[in-house]
Amino acid sequence: MILLNTVCRVIALGMALMGLTCPNLMAQDVLTLPPVLPWSGKSERLIVKPNDPWITPAELANFQTTPRYAEVRSWLERLTAASPLLTLQTFGRTGEGRDLLYVRARKGGAVKPVVLVQAGIHSGEIDGKDAGLMLLRDIALRGKDDLLDHVDLVFVPIYNIDGHEQMSPWNFVHVRGPAEKGRDANARNIDLNRDYGKLDAPESRAMIGLLRQLDPILYVDCHVSEGFDMQYDVTFTYAGWGRYARHRATADWLQGRFGPAVTQALTKAGHIPIMYPSPIDTREPTKGIRYSPEGPRYSTGYGDFIGVPTVLVENHMLKPYRQRVLGTYVLLEAALKIAAKDAKWIVAAKAKDRASRPTELLTRWKPAPQPIGWIEQFKGVAFELYSSPASGRLEQRWLGQPITFRMPIIGQQPTEMVRLPKAWWVPAAQVEVIDRLRLHGIIFETSETARTLRLDQVRLVKPQLLQPNEGRVPMTATFVHALGEQMLPAGSVRVPADQPNGLLAAALLEPESQDSFLAWGFFPELLSPAPNTDAFVLAALGERLLATNPSLKAEFEAKLRADTAFAADPDARLAWLYAHAGPGHSYPLRYPIARELN
Repeated sequence: MILLNTVCRVIALGMALMGLTCPNLMAQDVLTLPPVLPWSGKSERLIVKPNDPWITPAELANFQTTPRYAEVRSWLERLTAASPLLTLQTFGRTGEGRDLLYVRARKGGAVKPVVLVQAGIHSGEIDGKDAGLMLLRDIALRGKDDLLDHVDLVFVPIYNIDGHEQMSPWNFVHVRGPAEKGRDANARNIDLNRDYGKLDAPESRAMIGLLRQLDPILYVDCHVSEGFDMQYDVTFTYAGWGRYARHRATADWLQGRFGPAVTQALTKAGHIPIMYPSPIDTREPTKGIRYSPEGPRYSTGYGDFIGVPTVLVENHMLKPYRQRVLGTYVLLEAALKIAAKDAKWIVAAKAKDRASRPTELLTRWKPAPQPIGWIEQFKGVAFELYSSPASGRLEQRWLGQPITFRMPIIGQQPTEMVRLPKAWWVPAAQVEVIDRLRLHGIIFETSETARTLRLDQVRLVKPQLLQPNEGRVPMTATFVHALGEQMLPAGSVRVPADQPNGLLAAALLEPESQDSFLAWGFFPELLSPAPNTDAFVLAALGERLLATNPSLKAEFEAKLRADTAFAADPDARLAWLYAHAGPGHSYPLRYPIARELN
């Protein structure tokens, strides 16, 4: 209650300065969150005493607030100056010009594998930042340096810094604490956890560069969940929930070794962990939780595509900030231990995945008709329905009463697979695409001479622009493939599928892929109409075509019968005939990237 009153006084002061009044909405909002489930655990011993000279800002505030970027940087500069084990470095700049920071914790001069941990990609989900500061302190100054005997830790305290600095009590109102939180997206309103493939944000480009530089044996991405109330406080998962991973060796290590190790550590420390339960329907939790494939837009999906074991931590939104931070600390410490113990195993799994050469890419799927498994005693929380005067419908009211029920696990079944070609050919003019291939470390070669090849060429049928999203206007279509001779000018780029990142190349270049450059709207020129000319010329051309090309005439007449609006539009009729007259209309509805078949 003290915190609520403090926050409201701050809001009231700000509103008063603007000549407004404060109706105490913040207190009302916070008080409508579901009841807190009682909790205590051994991890509470990780918190230092209030007079400790190395207390973190969150500990000092009793986990009611989280420090801003400048305070985090200042605290880390002081800590790294006090310990030879730590160095503070930058790896890029944000859209608003702030330094992207990481701390490297290293013991001895030997080259060791790296565990990369990032916090604040969604900066309102900031548990990882404050847990990481506590862990770094204890590694540097409190006797936990043995965690660095076999691995290095690289910790990014705030990934989405520009969003982090837009703190407000109204950001992430579903997350219980801290009092003010950052935003989910960056300064351009791009969600960085949707940008791993398309790389539109400078932060994403910097992170991909760091991933390529470090090539970690484990990559941990710290979040906080949405969804429904439950007893579990720390949840985590992997690409496709492990079951639907694109690369099996690293996925098997995550499922067989990482999951059990961190589950044991968390349980011993008093937390209640589980694989992240992504709900089918938050209003009816008993409908089940979803396991499904992922694309390379996400950290976990991207890690799977490049053969880096990647973990998504999803702390439960309704648990107090203090409890969530402590759970994250325990998970990160356990992650360092299992990664160190299994370092050789992980390196071998990565090599095996990168040596594999998948021949197909799963591009579409749908829920399986029957559950693929069950959680027999899912630890949920009871709720009731009430008539809300705000929404005008029945809404949930969580009651804070623990219950258990049988939870179905809903899997997926494939509906579309694409067979991969031998290579893709990218025109030299597609500099946006080539730039991103280079950033991803995808191998390609540039043709020094012109050549003519028989290639699979793709045309779009009934393309549709979707709602603008993540700084792009996504596109969907159906596709027609046809073999044909194509002249490739000097400077054309050939991307072979036979390479460690061949599956990532496929996800970005295959038009059917849901995370392809085409799907994200990289080729707006496809939708430009063919050039036109005077009607009297087109009419004479069309008449000549209809008189000399029986198959074209039949197709034209069928379209007239099927499409009355087309039949009644003289300009559309002439444009259609002109577009079908012959070569010279290479852009409209033609995907510019051709496929070299085996």
